[in-house]
Amino acid sequence: MTLNRFLKELFRSFWIGTLIFFTFLGYYYFNGVLGPDFGWEDAWRQYYTNIIFSMLIYMLNMCWFLFLLKRWDYFLYTFKRMSIAVTGNLIMTCLGVFVSRLIHYKVFYNWSFNKIITSQTVYDYTLSIVIALVISAIFYVFYYYKYRQENRVKEQKIIAGTASAKFDALKNQLDPHFLFNSLNVLTSLIEEDPYQAQKFTTSLSKVYRYVLEQKNKDLVSVDEELQFAKTYIKLLKMRFEDSIILEIPEVSTNPEAKIIPLSLQLLLENAVKHNVVTSEKPLKIRVYEEDGNLCVSNNIQEKRVVKKSSGVGLQNIQERYAILTDRNVVISNETIVFTVKLPMLTKRVSVMEEQESYIEDKRYQKAKERVKVIKGFYGNLIAYCIVIPMLITLNYRTTSFPWAIFPTLGWGFGLVINGLEAFGYNPLWGKSWEERKLKEYMEEED
Repeated sequence: MTLNRFLKELFRSFWIGTLIFFTFLGYYYFNGVLGPDFGWEDAWRQYYTNIIFSMLIYMLNMCWFLFLLKRWDYFLYTFKRMSIAVTGNLIMTCLGVFVSRLIHYKVFYNWSFNKIITSQTVYDYTLSIVIALVISAIFYVFYYYKYRQENRVKEQKIIAGTASAKFDALKNQLDPHFLFNSLNVLTSLIEEDPYQAQKFTTSLSKVYRYVLEQKNKDLVSVDEELQFAKTYIKLLKMRFEDSIILEIPEVSTNPEAKIIPLSLQLLLENAVKHNVVTSEKPLKIRVYEEDGNLCVSNNIQEKRVVKKSSGVGLQNIQERYAILTDRNVVISNETIVFTVKLPMLTKRVSVMEEQESYIEDKRYQKAKERVKVIKGFYGNLIAYCIVIPMLITLNYRTTSFPWAIFPTLGWGFGLVINGLEAFGYNPLWGKSWEERKLKEYMEEED
């Protein structure tokens, strides 16, 4: 916990303790519990005692809560982990009560340690445990609501990203600078070597024909990509001559192996774009297969003056693979060699869908999750209607202090939040505000 976070939580514990004190003070006052002899000195002593208890118990529980979030993040919300969390809250609360009583009776009454120990009763801990659990429940509900909201943002990003995936892929497949440079090379070749210019034009037309043919495909065979890479390298060699050395297999060892289209072209273009390519320092590019991956590696000789890489090419490849498979693109940036490993796929997987069917499936999943949330709300409501009357009955038969009001209000608050979330209703901000904030956060993350 950072110093700023510590001070923030300390300040929050102070206000929560103050709120609890005045709540009980008002209850005792209107029910005649305080008595005629209760004065300002008694009120201040009770206030200090309450603040000690509240701040210690709150800070211990908050440290435990932050520890859980750091370890499990939002994966905390499973039955097993929530059981551990609640058990930890009970232990922290009991520890806080014990230390608070120790401070209280030592400071205000100068009791000995043995007397403080022998004076401990179950009732001394019951009320503090109930209050602490209610406040902890509010925090768990709040962070769970935050977790659900962040999940909704991620889902919206997936849908939006999928809808524009093919457009982005096409936009990033061939760098406009490549076309510009190619036309410049063609212009000079027409004057210097018309025959070479003719060959260059033929290779350039093959490149763009391949782009048009493959733009709507999810996957192409590795052999097709290898042949296209050779054609593309011919264009680069006409520009850089013998400054590029390419080692590439004729065909794949697995005729059924597939990769995403134009991935090789993007990697070759990146290699030329970010490295020095001269006859004194030739760029050596090697294409090979390894452990079910098609690997592209090149020696690193970075340009001294070059604009900062945006990473669009590699990001484009990674995002398209993420849509098609759970296998990852591996990027290795060593001291002298840069390598990218493209997974070779041997079959189409269920997630390789067209845009409309993908979005439809996401809508179905969202509807299914919403039904699940509504079912959970009804289960929570039934449990509330069964457990709360039992607690009220237990409270009525055991003590005159109405401690059952705290789980009733705390659980009831969580139940209301659960219901609002389940039925998609927000009485404070409304649906338009929520959608607007979702778009805002999505744009910020982009």
